[in-house]
Amino acid sequence: MNDEQYLSYCRHLLSEFARDFERRTQSLDEGDSLRELAAAFIEVDKGTRDLYSEGQTLVARLFTTYPDFAPTFPRDLLWFLGGECLHFMPDDEIEQHQQLTELRADAAAIGDNLDMIAARAKLLKLQ
Repeated sequence: MNDEQYLSYCRHLLSEFARDFERRTQSLDEGDSLRELAAAFIEVDKGTRDLYSEGQTLVARLFTTYPDFAPTFPRDLLWFLGGECLHFMPDDEIEQHQQLTELRADAAAIGDNLDMIAARAKLLKLQ
């Protein structure tokens, strides 16, 4: 997986999360703060709000204000967004993502694409 593929993968995860979050909150009243948070994730997904400048803030709001929804947020996006999002990851998970990033960079340096699924399985000793 090269950088472009990784970005596409992360954008896809965000899109799936945002659409599911919006669907799960659509029965709430228009002014409900959880529904507004879901709408903000949709705006980030559509590009009407900036992922990098607002993503961490939205994730922090999700994890601190609505912890019941936190398990539905893709873990890979916590690493992708970085910064404050890393506070919601245990140290061993951060280490795994660091190793995957290094493997991806090493593969890119030799003009190869890393199979992230296989690399993650190997790191987690699933293979």
